[in-house]
Amino acid sequence: MANGSSLLSIEHVSKDFYGNVVLHDVSFDLHEGEILGLVGENGAGKTTLMHILFGMPVIMETGGFQGSIKIGGTEVHFSSPFDALDAGLGMVHQEFSLIPGFTTTENIVLNRESMRASILNDVFGDRMSVLQRDRMRERAQKAIGKLGVDLNPDMLVSEMPVGHKQFTEIAREIDREQTRILILDEPTAVLTESEAEMLLQTLKRLASEGIAIIFISHRLQEVLAIANRIVVLRDGHAVKDTPNENISMRDIASWMVGRSLGESGQRSEARGFAESLFKVRHLWVDMPGETVRDVSFDVHRGEIFGIGGLAGQGKLGIPNGIMGLFPAGGEVVLDGKTVPLNDPAKALAMGMAFVSEDRRGVGLLLDESLEWNIAFTAIQVHGQYLKKIFGLFSQRDEKAMEDLCAEYVKLLDIKCTSTKQKAKELSGGNQQKVCLAKAFAIKPQLMFVSEPTRGIDVGAKKLVLDTLHHYNRDFGTTIVMVSSELEELRSICDRIAIVDEGRIAGILPPTADISEFGLLMSGAAMEEAVNA
Repeated sequence: MANGSSLLSIEHVSKDFYGNVVLHDVSFDLHEGEILGLVGENGAGKTTLMHILFGMPVIMETGGFQGSIKIGGTEVHFSSPFDALDAGLGMVHQEFSLIPGFTTTENIVLNRESMRASILNDVFGDRMSVLQRDRMRERAQKAIGKLGVDLNPDMLVSEMPVGHKQFTEIAREIDREQTRILILDEPTAVLTESEAEMLLQTLKRLASEGIAIIFISHRLQEVLAIANRIVVLRDGHAVKDTPNENISMRDIASWMVGRSLGESGQRSEARGFAESLFKVRHLWVDMPGETVRDVSFDVHRGEIFGIGGLAGQGKLGIPNGIMGLFPAGGEVVLDGKTVPLNDPAKALAMGMAFVSEDRRGVGLLLDESLEWNIAFTAIQVHGQYLKKIFGLFSQRDEKAMEDLCAEYVKLLDIKCTSTKQKAKELSGGNQQKVCLAKAFAIKPQLMFVSEPTRGIDVGAKKLVLDTLHHYNRDFGTTIVMVSSELEELRSICDRIAIVDEGRIAGILPPTADISEFGLLMSGAAMEEAVNA
């Protein structure tokens, strides 16, 4: 438990990337033996703050930061992670940084191996020293013993279950004798329930030995289970710093997502829908970093159906799998007809369109004109904007393509020099509008729109959302919108599904209390149901 003066002090830390402020005047302390739970939505600033704390090169490469970091009352300036390690910080990242062909022992003592001099050292220097494998194994077993888990020191990492890899990462940090502060970024995300429980007990044991721990997790029930104190980041601000006393998961969820919705808040009217247009049953998608495990839902004809959730939980995998960009299985039915998976051309031909979150990689032909970009899918899939020459062969109807492009340039207010301008020369917001225009041009029955406002300014965001609203209302286009921005989903959608760990945690109306969404995102609602 916390005691004495601060071991770590973060004082008035601010950081911007090229004018975009991601941390604003953040301050909090960490004491010896304390477990601090650091929570916040994706984009709240947690990762940037840890990068600052750990001296990651990206911080210095982008102009450094304002404020100060103190350890034991002395201000520190880390120019690299090695400086942070030397100062007693250890960090376990979300992605494993282990060498698969090395054993548990070799990974734990990596770059700090026990060596003994050989007779050749006098001639060739320290590089002729010999590994003291027995001593290395002793050190590894001592670190494993502190964790209180059963790890085989001689097993290859490539043969380990995922949970053992996570414990090996932590053991490596513990083996550093100077480690006083341990930072864990979503350490239980890849663990089973029993492994996660074991890890939490291990962290409590380490804290009892005086190690201070920063525990970052979106699993709020775990934060409440082990944290002495909780700090909540929201939009780059530390909005709450409170002891973990008489706090519920609902409280934390509200602090995390409770920003004012302003005028763009949830929809004011509820619409009724007569029939189902689109059915998904037991969908799985193998998309790296966005795995979908078992998703089922229905979308009504004429509805705007929202899909939200934290990063990496599978929400982006749903449209990418259905549209055939990543391997998928399960059953998908559009207007009574089965949609063949793993075949993008057939998905498009059936009357579906997709505005990808990766507009530069998937959405645009960067070196082609706006005319060619907007008409491309309509030409490829439906044979539109072509004209017959002597009744024998087809060529592009340049005038029809120009008219189409001009129509969407006006409708979406696409800022360009002409319809002949190359897509790569437009700003991010205008590129996004071109992606929307390309999808609208095929007049789909159902349109998937993934992260439609990512990386664009407020004015462009409003226009994009207004356009989706317009096409839905005036042309009856059924829309499935995937977004990390909860308030955007609440402003435009009829229903919102929240995805957690590759499954739908729940479906809510946009008028539901903001804390209900926070609970679903954190997995806490499922936990409450289990414990009910």
